[in-house]
Amino acid sequence: MRTGNTRTKINPQLRRKYIWAYIFILPQLLYFLLASMYPIVMSYVYSFYEWDGLGPLVNFVGFANYAELLRDDMFWNSFYNALIYGVSATALTIVVSFLLALVLNDASMKGRSIYRTLYFLPVVTVSSIIGIIMNNIFGIQGFANQFLQSLGWIDEPIRFWLDPVLAMIMLILVGSWKHIGVVMIYWLAGLQMIPADLYEAAKMDGAGYWKMLMKITLPLLKPVSATILLLTFGGSLHVFDLVKTLTDGGPYHHTETIELFIYQYAFATQFGGARVGYASAAGVYLGLFVLLISLFFGWLGMKAGGDGKKSKLAGRGGEA
Repeated sequence: MRTGNTRTKINPQLRRKYIWAYIFILPQLLYFLLASMYPIVMSYVYSFYEWDGLGPLVNFVGFANYAELLRDDMFWNSFYNALIYGVSATALTIVVSFLLALVLNDASMKGRSIYRTLYFLPVVTVSSIIGIIMNNIFGIQGFANQFLQSLGWIDEPIRFWLDPVLAMIMLILVGSWKHIGVVMIYWLAGLQMIPADLYEAAKMDGAGYWKMLMKITLPLLKPVSATILLLTFGGSLHVFDLVKTLTDGGPYHHTETIELFIYQYAFATQFGGARVGYASAAGVYLGLFVLLISLFFGWLGMKAGGDGKKSKLAGRGGEA
């Protein structure tokens, strides 16, 4: 008993540290509860009401909003567009950023810090500003059309934002360009975690660049790749400000994503009066889909090997 009491007794100095730690954590915890948890919980509550955002919640409709969404062609159209954008933008961003990271990870490359900064610049630029600028550049009377016409490559202006396929392609290209910098940083972090001993040992064994890439770099990046895929794809499904300013969902809703669909019902009047409950139900569907995607990529990361396989390879490098 005495031994047990001695073990559970906390040193007064340590107790004071704990108290101060909780005091410092408390503001952030309160902010998290108010700014993150409260909206999430209330979006679930709103989804069970037919509510326009004003007045008390009185018209309880149960799962009617969820059932109506499943029959709503516009919802499935926005879901389909979000998937096309998410998959395409993720694939393009992952490949291009990985190639850039491979080049910029070379210690012998001069000025690589400058290149890293240049590629990262779009990340710190506001998406809505990028959307407005790109909309003007690729407009009918924009710089791109004037430039192509001055070269004699086209006779008439290209309607970048009026053709459904072209508008989606442009949205994917601009969205990928905006996020390539930050994903490149993720890849660089992963590349720099690989022990240099492995490459030195491989070089001593006569391995070339491509063999080291296939046998060392790519296998050791598998766990990191799952995380990067999760962050990139999950983020791309939440695209809103870029779509709003670049295409506003046009032409004819061909680039309208789920976030824009939710916005149209929650705050705008394009589909009639505001329906916050209906928009909340769509948000819940989106949240559940992102959760499933997160679980899948989490499983993929565990399947890729994780720390166990990595430590074994690192150990082999150390032995070499």
